[in-house]
Amino acid sequence: MIRPFRVWLWLERIAWTAGTVCVGVWVAISLMGAANARRDITRFETLRANSTAPFTVAPPDLSLWSDARVRAWRAALGSNHPPPLAVLRIGRLGLEAPVLEGTDDATLDRGVGHIDGTPAPGASGNSGLAGHRDGFFRVLKDIAPGDVIELETLHSTERYRIERTWIVAPDDVSVLDPTSTRALTLVTCYPFYFVGSAPQRFIVRAVRTDATEPR
Repeated sequence: MIRPFRVWLWLERIAWTAGTVCVGVWVAISLMGAANARRDITRFETLRANSTAPFTVAPPDLSLWSDARVRAWRAALGSNHPPPLAVLRIGRLGLEAPVLEGTDDATLDRGVGHIDGTPAPGASGNSGLAGHRDGFFRVLKDIAPGDVIELETLHSTERYRIERTWIVAPDDVSVLDPTSTRALTLVTCYPFYFVGSAPQRFIVRAVRTDATEPR
């Protein structure tokens, strides 16, 4: 007859073994995601042939993302796409994301999308950028006027300061109207934690400061 303490001893060993295996799997998945996250940025770096400064980027912080968005992001990294147009950073919020052309689901699963019909990132006028509210742009829930956006293109690194945020209806495209100054308009769905198709859009407007570093 097996004594009770031996039963508990075996159960403890099994639990430790299972826990060790789970941790190992989690570490392997995290390392794979981190490596894949650098791929688009590395391609961008290659295009910046005249850059002399080192260019590094951290993998995205997935802690605020929905499970579905994390799965979509990992799946999207396995296919070939055009290289990024730029890299968008908001230091206070820990956001660093590739800026890609287009706003289809496959593009927004991989990064931030440049809205068709608006000036390219870094060009004069009002450049529109879209992102998923449960992915890269989830952190915008904590953004505030005065925060700084850094936009790195193939030609320069520009800094923009947040002027305002507001909420509009999905069909209100006036937020993308031309501006007299160089601006970025970030667009995402709202509310951030709404279950289902979000009924509104959250808008962030930033204007360029004088801080520009040519490449």
